[in-house]
Amino acid sequence: MAGHTVLVAAVSVLSACQQSYFALEVGKARLRHGVAAPAVSGSPEFERVFRAQQNCVEFYPIFLVTLWMAGWYFNQASAACLGLLYLYARHRYFRDYSEAAGMRLAGFRASVGALALLTVLGSLGVVNRLLDEFLDLDIAEKLRWHL
Repeated sequence: MAGHTVLVAAVSVLSACQQSYFALEVGKARLRHGVAAPAVSGSPEFERVFRAQQNCVEFYPIFLVTLWMAGWYFNQASAACLGLLYLYARHRYFRDYSEAAGMRLAGFRASVGALALLTVLGSLGVVNRLLDEFLDLDIAEKLRWHL
């Protein structure tokens, strides 16, 4: 099983590194702007970095679940590529939001789009697996045969 998910696992490791980077950036912003923990308010510059990181944390479980479902039940390479797109979009979101709140939308939209595609691929894969398991109907195999 591990060989069938190595790409998705690699993207997951990268995503954990990215989350760590975002958390470190919040720590740096605390020091730079004199915001002692556990306070979460202070200068607008600190609050933008904090909110960007928190938003990334809020989306992280959704990303991991959709990434793995798409990788397991649809296609590992497609899921990994969309996962990399998501990570790039989240990095852009974090960087842009940290600069100015109004700049965050392009990265946000791209990351939500990647999540939507991961959700669709995962859902298609799960539905196909359910149909195969309980109705002996493998739609993916039938499509491959006709193509």
